[in-house]
Amino acid sequence: MTKLSPGAYPHMLGFEQLERLLERASKSENEGYPPFNIEQTSQLSYRITLAVAGFSEDDLAITVEERQLVIRGQQSNGDADRVFLHRGIAARQFKRSFVLAEGVDVGDAVIKNGLLHVDLRQTMPETVVQTIEIKKA
Repeated sequence: MTKLSPGAYPHMLGFEQLERLLERASKSENEGYPPFNIEQTSQLSYRITLAVAGFSEDDLAITVEERQLVIRGQQSNGDADRVFLHRGIAARQFKRSFVLAEGVDVGDAVIKNGLLHVDLRQTMPETVVQTIEIKKA
């Protein structure tokens, strides 16, 4: 069976960018670390919560790159002097990516009790009706 893309439908013009966004979303890392939640906090707002126990604000970086929210974590190497008999708490670096829809903006980011909360809000575009004049040839 042939995979149909939005560009294969003659009535869907200009959706190539949507197809690229879907490809990027499907190729994003599916690793389970760190675990996260996504919740809808109101009609037009969302919150992404990542479990980042052991990471400080300085160990984390949040960027938006080409409509993609990227959260990176890398702990500083302050454990060089410590001797662990057992190390069960993960101290590895991570990168989590979330593809953002058009009109979704990143708001505040807060760490509380080992959880990183990143707020997103969606702006509704104005409905515009445009009349096109027909010119005589």
